[in-house]
Amino acid sequence: MTAIKRGVCGFSGGRRIGWWLHLQPCENKTLSNPGLSPELREARRLLGIDPVAAAEWARRAVAADPRSFEAHFLLGATLRRSGEMSGACAVLEPLAASRPAAWGVHYEYGMALAALGQSDAAITALERATSANPQSSLAWHALGDQRALRGDTDAAVAAQARIVPGYVGDAALANAADALFAQGEVRARAALQARFGLDLNDVAAVRLLADVGMRRGHFAAVEPLLAAAVAIAPAFAPARFSLALTLHRLERGAEALAAIGPVVEAYPGVAMVVGLQAAIHMQLGNVAQAVEAYESVLRTVPDDGEVWHAYGHALRAIGRQDAAVAAYRRAVAIAPGCGEAWWSLANLKTVRFDAGDIAQMQALPDAANANPGDRAYLDFALGKALEDEGRYAEAFEHYARGNAARKRLEPHDAAAHHRFVAQSIAAFDATLFARAAGSGCDTTGPIFVVGMPRSGSTLVEQILASHSHVEGASELPTVTALARGLAAANPGYPASIADVPLETFAELGRAYLAQTEVYRSGDRPMFVDKFPGNFLHSGLLHLMLPNARIIDVRRNPVACCFSIFKQAFARGQAYSYDLEDLARYYRDYVALMEHVDAVLPGRVHRVVYEDMVEDSETEIRNLLDYCGLAFEPQCLRFFETGRNVRTPSSEQVRQPIFRDALDQWRAFEPWLGPLMTALGPLARTVADRP
Repeated sequence: MTAIKRGVCGFSGGRRIGWWLHLQPCENKTLSNPGLSPELREARRLLGIDPVAAAEWARRAVAADPRSFEAHFLLGATLRRSGEMSGACAVLEPLAASRPAAWGVHYEYGMALAALGQSDAAITALERATSANPQSSLAWHALGDQRALRGDTDAAVAAQARIVPGYVGDAALANAADALFAQGEVRARAALQARFGLDLNDVAAVRLLADVGMRRGHFAAVEPLLAAAVAIAPAFAPARFSLALTLHRLERGAEALAAIGPVVEAYPGVAMVVGLQAAIHMQLGNVAQAVEAYESVLRTVPDDGEVWHAYGHALRAIGRQDAAVAAYRRAVAIAPGCGEAWWSLANLKTVRFDAGDIAQMQALPDAANANPGDRAYLDFALGKALEDEGRYAEAFEHYARGNAARKRLEPHDAAAHHRFVAQSIAAFDATLFARAAGSGCDTTGPIFVVGMPRSGSTLVEQILASHSHVEGASELPTVTALARGLAAANPGYPASIADVPLETFAELGRAYLAQTEVYRSGDRPMFVDKFPGNFLHSGLLHLMLPNARIIDVRRNPVACCFSIFKQAFARGQAYSYDLEDLARYYRDYVALMEHVDAVLPGRVHRVVYEDMVEDSETEIRNLLDYCGLAFEPQCLRFFETGRNVRTPSSEQVRQPIFRDALDQWRAFEPWLGPLMTALGPLARTVADRP
């Protein structure tokens, strides 16, 4: 669990370990004896297949030989894997007292105690297990989890980082886990059992595989494993914590909040637990609750730079800019090498670094930033600082370095993206839309603001959310998730869209409304989903929600692309780290939206950012008219609207519109040749564009 925050996580079995190898060598001989009773042999055979049936056979073995240590031990192990934790403890406790050197008994007992939420007693048992067998990474990692829940972070990290065979950093274990997530059940499970002794009926083994999987991005594959572990052991906090984190990363915030709730109740003062709850609140837009949660954590751990950094994000979202700056500054003071905290200051767009700040960032050696992502953030921050100083060549060098580092961490497949767009243009044709007319969900509530990041979409949302009938819901992941589900059910999507039953589109529309309800806090009849990437699904939006509004926000292509290039996104914008990739992505975006205009004339309303700057009132009236909304004067004074804003433009939309940003890119024109060449005709002046 500590690694969720500190970078070291997971369980592992170490050397090949079955339950029978938990015992000392003399005892192992007893269990491997061909004369083992039929009941014990059957219980042992079923342990990794059907623990409940195995427990029945173990009970028979105990009944047949009440003095058999092996029978009692196997009964305890099967009960634990069956979810009968109290029963397991009752069986294992006297065994642990009688065999101080039997590390496996102490491990099983410790895990049963952990599954009951008895952390202190679990720590004692697991310490005995690791003392008896220092090579068991399974026991070490279980011990680390329990220490983390008691707030002893350093000891937890030390336990989980212990390099023994099969620990979370073991490449062979990672490869075996990858095979499980790629190939599924039988063969990969057998390999994990044979090589590492990992039984997926054991919640500790599930924790191991989940942690390895999360490190490697397999969140969707990890989720059902963790859900099953929580079902077996509802009070086992490490599994619940990992499930909540996984759901959070899958953008399933409501489920994540439900998962983390019992852990917060059981461990209310633990920073990593309350910190995850706060992050989930942020994801759901419950910013006030997030602020409260972070403040409670900071009362416990006032010198945790990561918590101060996250607290700054929450303060920024609710418009407390001065407090946000102070929080970010505190994070930097605690961890001067934290590039992401420096970038968060820069990303406010209203903070100007002084000479001391610049010197401090420049003095940080590359070697001091072991995390390459952190180094990239530092380069983006230095780029912004030097740009504000008018040192454009140096600024561009840092922007380029930061993007190059991010590109290595998150490569972009431009060809695959172009194929998706080309297939969408071919598949979502006029014939399809005519055939599907009237088949979607007829609600008029959603307003989709689509386009490119850094185009003015947050401004448009802020204007709309200033209207008494509209709520701003920010950037929602729902359409992307629904499209992924549709693709999974219809191989070849988007090319296969014509094969989708028409009734599916109304189902998707209703699912969208149900799944976005959690992000809405008021009773206004309309709401804005401003995830820019929804442009990729414009055709699907029309099919599933034919009465929803779709607004495409455009900005000068060079200005927009370079603004994206300067932005250190958290994740998910891999195309933005290379000027030529950016241009190709922009061209694909324009081509797809031109196709939508051709097959659905007038369906999409276009807002041009430069026109909004030049004549705000006319553009705002046109925007409201398209949405079927009466004009309200407060929409002109959108910057006075008090609401949570969680995007990089949070501070700009709290100010009136200025012309200052229109031509900022021109100072960097000498270095933008690759971008302008790749944009082709789109890089020309407005009058000269096709």
